[in-house]
Amino acid sequence: MFGKKPTKERRINAWRALLTGICSLTVLSPLASASTVDQEIDQLRAEISEHSARVFALEQELLHPADTRMAVFLTLGNREALDLDSVELFVDGQPVASHLYSQRERDSLEAGGIQQLFVGNLSNGEHELKAVVTARSAKDHFVRRETTHHFQKHPGNLRLQMSLEAEAPSYDPRVSFVEWK
Repeated sequence: MFGKKPTKERRINAWRALLTGICSLTVLSPLASASTVDQEIDQLRAEISEHSARVFALEQELLHPADTRMAVFLTLGNREALDLDSVELFVDGQPVASHLYSQRERDSLEAGGIQQLFVGNLSNGEHELKAVVTARSAKDHFVRRETTHHFQKHPGNLRLQMSLEAEAPSYDPRVSFVEWK
């Protein structure tokens, strides 16, 4: 009403003129219009692709803002002492990750690998991370350990490293958390 936006009637007339022009081209020269239509289709596809990329970027910005991201990574401290079976993660009492390990994944962790267990968004403030680890110790005893870690989430990315260790002679698994800077 107050801007430079055309009225509804003008927009309808513009569309009618465009459709009339396209129809007249197809009637007058069918071969020339086919290549023109192909070019228009290619142009529309490019515009749709650009629009889709912009919508995806906006969606990521709004739904997953960078200052609320949190990631948890797993490492093995003493690589020969534990045969890892499974890990479950809970944030503020809600399950967020659960992983059952294959022999190949165990070998990778024992070789010094780092596994990304969880990536998600978390509001700023005080939170609780609970890890439930099931493993077999070097003495072939199955053990299950629950560990709770309280932390403060500040604006920005938060990356936590969860390290599993077991020391002789008991080989009881110990879970520790370190915040990456």
